[in-house]
Amino acid sequence: MLDTLDTMTSHQTTQTMKPATAAKKLGVYLEATPAEFQEGVVSRAELNALQSDPPEWLQELRRNGPHPRPVVASKLGVSIAGLARGGVTEPLTTEQIDALKQESPEWLQKERATQADVRKEAVRIKERNAARAEQADRD
Repeated sequence: MLDTLDTMTSHQTTQTMKPATAAKKLGVYLEATPAEFQEGVVSRAELNALQSDPPEWLQELRRNGPHPRPVVASKLGVSIAGLARGGVTEPLTTEQIDALKQESPEWLQKERATQADVRKEAVRIKERNAARAEQADRD
């Protein structure tokens, strides 16, 4: 029986992910990563190591980009759909994002206002649901 257990535990496979998945989890644009990252697979342990002790290339990408759309949207304070409505479909560098913030085009102002309204509504709904749950607990 012990031999069977040893055999079972020694055959565990390492969980891996595609480079695109790892890049998404790291918040970086895949096409800007080194070739060896793009062409390989990333284990859970490697991903954890990249997150806890990022190499220079990862620090540089996070600092200066180009950044993927979710990161661009977050830095601009808009939704990904808002980016598309504003005509931003490509990854942007930190410098380009800062320039957009400086220019503050009309579409960006509008999308930021929309995003603020969405956040306010989410808070209102959360508070309403909490009040309902509290009321239900009393009943």
